[in-house]
Amino acid sequence: MTARRALIAGNWKMNGLRADGLALAKDLAAWLDGEGRDASNRLDMLVCPPATLVALVAEAVTGSRLAVGGQDCHAAEAGAHTGDTSAWMLKDLGCGFVIVGHSERRTDHGESDETVRAKAAAALAAGLVPIICIGETEAERDAGRTLAVVSRQINGSLPEGATGTNVVIAYEPVWAIGTGRTPTTEDVAEVHARIRDEARGRLGAGADDLRILYGGSVKPGNAAELLGLADVDGALVGGASLKAADFQAIASASP
Repeated sequence: MTARRALIAGNWKMNGLRADGLALAKDLAAWLDGEGRDASNRLDMLVCPPATLVALVAEAVTGSRLAVGGQDCHAAEAGAHTGDTSAWMLKDLGCGFVIVGHSERRTDHGESDETVRAKAAAALAAGLVPIICIGETEAERDAGRTLAVVSRQINGSLPEGATGTNVVIAYEPVWAIGTGRTPTTEDVAEVHARIRDEARGRLGAGADDLRILYGGSVKPGNAAELLGLADVDGALVGGASLKAADFQAIASASP
């Protein structure tokens, strides 16, 4: 197994106006370059602001150790797609990553594995690292279909050209996002091991380099336990990423 550098990613979702978004980003960047330097020496920290703040945040943290990403992208480079943002536009603003296939996009916007795969392919073409989200609903878990669902989503969502280093997978059980509920550590370990195995079928030995994040009510109180699991290579954090102290505490908990 190769050493994988942890990634602690914050998904701000539809939160933040100019003043508070910039203050949060600057606080995190300053922490990484100062008090949090020990953490920043062993992991990467990423924030994904809403589209309205991407350019402002990217400019504000230029030269720091804080990376910036988008929350979604269109599969096309340009065209008549009112309200959408392309991966190339995000790259132009200074992004290095983009989230694709988040359950809120899959559910609220009807995005299929095919749609997610096309967006991930666009991200790669634009020079971004796609964070491909997968995860089961509560009904699917109760029906004992968790492993089958994540296997299907991996195989359906990974784009051509994916390698262990140019994509990231984020496992987010839908029923745990923003609810305060989390699976047991045994459940998380089982799913992450399955993701690694499924990825091996597509990526070969490169799957050992693949970063697999856990998301779903990650907070300072449970971060160390979750991040200490063998195939958990970081976290995709929602609500706790909107508070600098909480997000910093999660990063500090990473081994």
